[in-house]
Amino acid sequence: MKKPPPCGTGFILQRLMGQKLKQKQMSDSLTVGVLLAVVGGFLDAYTYLLRGHVFANAQTGNIVLLGLSAAQGEFLKASYYLLPILAFLCGVLLTEWIRSRFQNCQAIHWRQLVVAVEMVLLVIVAFLPLGSWDSAANIMISLLCAMQVEGFRKILGNAAATTMCTGNLRSAAERFYLFWTTGDPSRRTESLHYCGIILSFIGGAALGTFCCRLFAGHAVLICCGFLLLAFGMMSFRNSR
Repeated sequence: MKKPPPCGTGFILQRLMGQKLKQKQMSDSLTVGVLLAVVGGFLDAYTYLLRGHVFANAQTGNIVLLGLSAAQGEFLKASYYLLPILAFLCGVLLTEWIRSRFQNCQAIHWRQLVVAVEMVLLVIVAFLPLGSWDSAANIMISLLCAMQVEGFRKILGNAAATTMCTGNLRSAAERFYLFWTTGDPSRRTESLHYCGIILSFIGGAALGTFCCRLFAGHAVLICCGFLLLAFGMMSFRNSR
């Protein structure tokens, strides 16, 4: 016989508590989002100042330059832009594999594994010589940024990115307009949250500029400290 669906007060309370705990998931928190946004801004400054004046966090520029180089018949140069694009795709695939493999793991949250892989990659990048190894460093940063943007898509339930700002700017303006036209205070709060992420990204870029002057290629290790904080905070998660 087919079992009847669960019912009763205990089941209802469990479902309600499960929904409430899910809303409090630490990886979805504003604090973790701020930490990751600082890392995103830092890495953009790092790759621009020390790794060939490129922005490795997002791939729009690389895609445009790939098309320009291919149209001009400069296929070797085009391959230079193709590699970080492929690395970004691999980062997304790796993150999805980690999620599918460890989503139900009781010992560790799958997003913590994503952050752990990011830290390992950054340690490797820190010890790659400046100049001749810039391409390899940028490829690895593209991969880890893809992992971050794929693994952390929301902040307090709202779609957000921590390695780029265009979508956050749009969302901040949209939420402010909704607050202006409807008077809904929750929209103002959401707009301020997006502004906070954007300011954190800017702060990360400023910090990255300062640290690059002091520590050169090893400056990227500072990002490991922020990621370690995020990793630790997710240890206090309430749900998966």
